[in-house]
Amino acid sequence: MNAPDKLGIPSLQNKVSPEEWQTRVDLAACYRLVADYGWSDLVFTHITARVPGIHDQFLINPYGMMFDEITASSLVKIDLDGNKLDDSPFPVNPAGFTIHSAVHAARHDAQCVLHVHSVNGVAVSAQKKGLLALSQQSIFILSSLAYHDYEGVALRDDEKARLVADLGRNQYFMLRNHGLLTLGSTIADAFLNMYTFDTACNIQIRAQSGGGELITIPDAIISTAQEQARAATKSLGGMLAWPGLLRRLDRADPSYRN
Repeated sequence: MNAPDKLGIPSLQNKVSPEEWQTRVDLAACYRLVADYGWSDLVFTHITARVPGIHDQFLINPYGMMFDEITASSLVKIDLDGNKLDDSPFPVNPAGFTIHSAVHAARHDAQCVLHVHSVNGVAVSAQKKGLLALSQQSIFILSSLAYHDYEGVALRDDEKARLVADLGRNQYFMLRNHGLLTLGSTIADAFLNMYTFDTACNIQIRAQSGGGELITIPDAIISTAQEQARAATKSLGGMLAWPGLLRRLDRADPSYRN
C-alpha cells in the first residue's frame, strides 16, 4: 500500500526492487538508532548504503530531515556524481557527498559507510595519540584503524584521493578534529562497528578524566582482535545484535519502515 507517511512522503515500496526496499528499511533503522544513541549532531552527519547490485548508486539522508524522522521512502538515491536519481524534494549535503562518495567509489566491499560527530569521538580525534588501547572495545578498532588529518569542511574534490589513501583497507577511520567513520559489508556491521568505536572513545575520555595511571593493552592481544571478534559474534558480526535492535525500534516507533 503506497500510503504517505506523517511528512506526506509517498511509499516507494512498490516502486523499487525488494532488495533496494530492504536496504532502505535497514538504513532508515540505522538513522533512527544513531538518533537514539545521541550521535546525530542534528542533521549534520550521514550514513550511506550502496543500492544492492549497483556499484555507482547509493542512498543518503534527505538533508534537513531529523534522523528520528527518516523513513525508508524518504532516503535519497544519488549517483557518484551527486545527481539525485529519484524525485525527492530534499537536497543532499555536499560535504556528506564528498566523503561518502569517495569511500564508496574506492571500497566496493563496503555496503554501508557511517559517519558521526559524537562528542567523545571528536574529543579523542583531537588528541595527538588518537585512540589508546585502554579497553576491550578499543582492541577491535585498533586492529583496523586509520587516520585522516583535518582539511576543513569536506567540500573539495581534491580531498577525496587523500581520504581514500589514508583509509586503505581499514574498517575504522578517525577524521582528526572531526569525528568517526566506519565501514561495513552490511548496514548492521557498520552500526556495530560505530557502536564499538564510540564506546571505546567514551571509555577513554572517562579513564583519562579519572586522573589515575592508565593500563594499556599489549600489542600481542590487539593483533588477534579480529579473530576474537569473529569468535565473540559467532562470525555473525553486526547481524547478531541487529534483529534485537529492530525489535526495539518497532516497539517504540515502527514508522521508519514506511
